[in-house]
Amino acid sequence: MKTFKSILLTALVLLTTQLSFAQTAPTAKVKAKGPATEQLQIKTSAVCDMCKARLEKAMAYEKGVQQAILDVPSQVLTISYRPDKTAPATLRTAVQRTGYDADEQTADARAYDRLPDCCKKTNNVHTDTGH
Repeated sequence: MKTFKSILLTALVLLTTQLSFAQTAPTAKVKAKGPATEQLQIKTSAVCDMCKARLEKAMAYEKGVQQAILDVPSQVLTISYRPDKTAPATLRTAVQRTGYDADEQTADARAYDRLPDCCKKTNNVHTDTGH
């Protein structure tokens, strides 16, 4: 009987130690957090809501861009981006390739020609003071 109790006690101890290890949560690998996002403001030649949609969509496809918002009245495109993924010069080039001026840099001529007439900065609707 004494041997039976010791075997039972040993089995119980082994079982509880195994169960206690089984309940331990696996250690999660902590990913090093990269640099925070930065903001860039670019003065564009965008003039309407179609321009807004076109620019914001084009920026969404750029690597590292978190968010892009165009304020149409001021023509300023505000871009939140990850500096480890892209650079301000790359983002300005992307705006130019979409057909709009980016700060002092003029738009890509072929892309500008493909813009709808209402989106062109030379359109009379946008230069006329009566509207």
